[in-house]
Amino acid sequence: MTTYGTIPTSSSAGGTNFEYISRAKANLKSGYGSRRPWKEMFNFRSIGFPAGFRGAIGRIRTNLGYFRVNYAIIMLLIVFLSLLWHPISLIVFVVMMAVWLFLYFLRDEPLVIFGRRIDDRVVLIVLSVLTIVFLLLTRATSNILFSLLIGVVIVLIHAALRNTDDLCVDQESTGTAVRFSDVASSSS
Repeated sequence: MTTYGTIPTSSSAGGTNFEYISRAKANLKSGYGSRRPWKEMFNFRSIGFPAGFRGAIGRIRTNLGYFRVNYAIIMLLIVFLSLLWHPISLIVFVVMMAVWLFLYFLRDEPLVIFGRRIDDRVVLIVLSVLTIVFLLLTRATSNILFSLLIGVVIVLIHAALRNTDDLCVDQESTGTAVRFSDVASSSS
């Protein structure tokens, strides 16, 4: 029986790809998944020296967890800028960026491989190591290592100087927001 004028509800194989692309575009527009706002990251009122070495380590741990996507973007941008004069390395980097986009930045569901859920931190570490290894195979070693060193120094300085008292994490189960400083003080 034909039904003219109705919209089909089943999708073909091509429709599934289109759905993935539209979800990816929506994720890009919504802000790279779990990326924090740049205004929040660079809030100059929240910059200050930590109380001591222990305070700096605590800030670094908290900020690395909270701003991990922002820090990944900063590191990738620094490496990209350093590769502008190495075309082969730049091509490898662009390919790896596509892998980063699909496996880290644009995912709206957890990554599952062989029925096991892979944590975002594991994906971040594996993608970082693979990117570095593939780029080192292009013989731009000193350039890459120097840019990574600059990126790590910038990230660590920001993470140590950025105060964590005003950072909030949403607790999905309760629908409330808790300050990181409250979580840190309750776990001590």
